[in-house]
Amino acid sequence: MKRLRISAISYLNTAPLMWDFEHKEVHADFDISYTLPSQCAASLRQGSADLGIIPAAAYASIPDLAILPGVAIASRRAVRSILLVSKVPLEEIRTVALDTSSMTSVALTKVLFEKWWGGARTFTAMTPDIEQMLQTHDAGLVIGDPALRIDRSRYITYDLAEEWIRLTGKSFVFAFWAVRQDALKNVPRDLDLATVFQESRDHGLLPESLDCTASEWGPRLGLSQENVKRYLTENIHYFLDPARLHGMELFFKYAQECGALSTAPPLFFLDAAKAAVT
Repeated sequence: MKRLRISAISYLNTAPLMWDFEHKEVHADFDISYTLPSQCAASLRQGSADLGIIPAAAYASIPDLAILPGVAIASRRAVRSILLVSKVPLEEIRTVALDTSSMTSVALTKVLFEKWWGGARTFTAMTPDIEQMLQTHDAGLVIGDPALRIDRSRYITYDLAEEWIRLTGKSFVFAFWAVRQDALKNVPRDLDLATVFQESRDHGLLPESLDCTASEWGPRLGLSQENVKRYLTENIHYFLDPARLHGMELFFKYAQECGALSTAPPLFFLDAAKAAVT
């Protein structure tokens, strides 16, 4: 059997999910590469990866994927790492630079403007450099680690997860693990993929693991260790449970209505995919 090729995200919020792959022998069954969320999706689409943690929006555009149950990068409150950063109040924003790193946050931005904040904005894809974004635009969308580094005292900022939750009463799912169905034939029968990824998440959220992650990532991002731990335990929710699924389905519906996504895809999970290939 070939080793499964994993495409993972190189952001702090993925660190707990990757705990066992970085610290235990489980990595022997996988080849792992790290990249941006949008590139994870591209790798699955192109077939250069078998399994990846993909932006939720990418699921709508990549055929024949199966979702690994139970694990997500989601939020039940302000997320801190998905920010609309602006020079002007919301109602005065006319031009928005969009971080090219994530399809989901881009789609969420468009949904918020179209459904609640007023449409007719001009959107432009840009690399996530807020100074350059704001030289030519009223506001910029910044995600992930670059958003955590933003000095929010210098700008007007809107936390997009917080806005979605305020306006809909639903949680928001930014990403989850998905596997290409044609790669399942390479999975050994004794390898329970769902359990592997759920246990890695659980081990990564243990207090001693969070201490280790905070000591590694805090200096890298210029954040205190306590700040890192608060982000991972209070702002990010790592469970793809029924409440998160309901929020994701509503996002797909609204995104299709607004033209931010071409379709609102039905959710297809690993167990059903495995049954189809056995």
